[in-house]
Amino acid sequence: MAAAASSEEAVKAAKVLMVGAGGIGCELLKTLALSGFSDIHIIDLDTIEVSNLNRQFLFRQSHVGQSKAKVARDAVLKFRPNINITPYHANVKDSKFNVEFFKQFNVVLNGLDNLDARRHVNRLCLAAEVPLVESGTTGFLGQVTVHVKGKTECYECQPKPVPKSYPVCTITSTPSKFVHCIVWAKDLLFAKLFGDRNQDNDLNVRSNDDSSSKTDVFERNVDEDLPQYAQRIYDHVFGYNIETALANEETWKNRKKPSPIYIRDALPEDAVQRNGSSRDHKNEEHEPSAMVSLGLRNPQEIWSLADNSRVFLEALKLFFEKREKEIGNLIFDKDDQLAVEFVTAAANIRASSFGIPPHSLFEAKGVAGNIVHAVATTNAIIAGLIVIEAIKVLKGDYQNYRMTYCLEHPSRKMLLMPVEPFEPNKSCYVCSETPLVLEVNTKTTKLREVIDKVIKSKLGMNLPLVMVGATLVFEDGEGLEPDEAANYALNLEKVLAELPAPVVNDTKITVEDFQQELKCSINIKHRDEFDEEKEPDGMVLAGWSGPVDKQVTSNGDKRSVPSSSSADDVDSTAEDISVKPGMKRKLNEILESQENFDALQNQSDVGSSSAQVVEDDDDDIVMLDEDPKQGKKKRLQ
Repeated sequence: MAAAASSEEAVKAAKVLMVGAGGIGCELLKTLALSGFSDIHIIDLDTIEVSNLNRQFLFRQSHVGQSKAKVARDAVLKFRPNINITPYHANVKDSKFNVEFFKQFNVVLNGLDNLDARRHVNRLCLAAEVPLVESGTTGFLGQVTVHVKGKTECYECQPKPVPKSYPVCTITSTPSKFVHCIVWAKDLLFAKLFGDRNQDNDLNVRSNDDSSSKTDVFERNVDEDLPQYAQRIYDHVFGYNIETALANEETWKNRKKPSPIYIRDALPEDAVQRNGSSRDHKNEEHEPSAMVSLGLRNPQEIWSLADNSRVFLEALKLFFEKREKEIGNLIFDKDDQLAVEFVTAAANIRASSFGIPPHSLFEAKGVAGNIVHAVATTNAIIAGLIVIEAIKVLKGDYQNYRMTYCLEHPSRKMLLMPVEPFEPNKSCYVCSETPLVLEVNTKTTKLREVIDKVIKSKLGMNLPLVMVGATLVFEDGEGLEPDEAANYALNLEKVLAELPAPVVNDTKITVEDFQQELKCSINIKHRDEFDEEKEPDGMVLAGWSGPVDKQVTSNGDKRSVPSSSSADDVDSTAEDISVKPGMKRKLNEILESQENFDALQNQSDVGSSSAQVVEDDDDDIVMLDEDPKQGKKKRLQ
């Protein structure tokens, strides 16, 4: 009874911060309110979308477009009117949510959808010395982990696996999987036609028409009507470009040759002329849709080559007719129906050329958007586990903290697998301040490159300060004097060896982010040359445990690509990663005593024996564990 009373008192006195009001967040807010918590603060930047309604049960159709944090508050106050819920429709990285803000809370509960925000919250919790409970779900899998400064590892203590990436030559010349066709359609063709045309793009833009004065065939001629333009683009990317690729016979010695597809092959001339003639008048009142125009209603139907061709032509035409003002600034969005239709059709036509089975729009959208469909029940289970761990934290019962993993299939009648937390990693640059090592050419690399590619991108600092010895060479943020800002701007364009305090081999630099109250040291090692394919940044950071960006590499350039699964490719990865090396070793220890390890191993090693991560489109992640035979780690004592 004493323990129960202690729990009740801890809950009533607690001031809790929730970050994220999506799939987990809705369930968590409800569970906190019904568990007796009376002072809850919620931060969420997002607004409610129609796709949220199948699992975020605090929201209704009438709420679409409104703030998630505010609507969630209003919904819960209807059945718990006497508690205090404070919503913030804002980004958790805003400067007002600083260390002092975090210090007012007894515990922070995360339900976020991206690595960058998770790392930011982790650092603020460390600086404020406030316990953090992390969580994630994808499909039937889920996890809850506890991070308390000095007692358990922080969120960034462990290295993350490298997400799947695809060589640009595979994407542009030799696709073998449907996901390769999706990447081509989304990141190359869609971007070339509707995005910023000044950006580098690996599509072949040269025409075989020597009489043309234009060098870029994607430019529309002044006297060219839309159907003509659409057909010319179709013939170029699916016909001429394939014929050009076939000219390199060496490429096809050990590969099946693709077949060029021209519009005359896919559609009879009369069908091309009347394309879209069955346009539904309702399409004029709603967002433009090639499917509606063509009378295609089932997103789970696999279209024929003719249907894909019609959708391609119609979608391209609708972009220019209905959304011309957006062309030049468009970025693919999985919630943009017309964009998904165009990418699906283009990917399927390309797949037909290379003998790859076509996919339905529903399947293609999942691949293009890195979608692993959420399960509301998993969110509810994980929310309950978050509250259980939060109560332990509030009671100071650190010996009973658990990282809990929700499994898809029972193992010895257990779906929930608790594991003791790990100790802090002594080599973690975030919570142990271990120096990092940066190999870089100090004679050719500018300070701007180091800040953009390493300090901001890899280390996740928002407003960095850079010191070389006692010399401040760069500072970012508000409040700088004009002459200071101008001086730092000049330093950005200088190579490292020519800074006011030269950075050369064996120089030690200090970088700091006052907002995150994070400080770390970087030891510089000069290196003359780097492999453009393997080391495209032109520098290598060692001792860093963050994830590698998903990218296509081409001539030293980086291109974002999805790393998602197709129907026959269980390699789903996403931008957020929380794999714990050695985690399955602990599960192994638990299950060995039950003589039932095989059941877990069979269900968790999906697609690979190496660490893999998947994430849904909403808020959450989960790990698929790595080899249990790898090195052991100490349990928290």
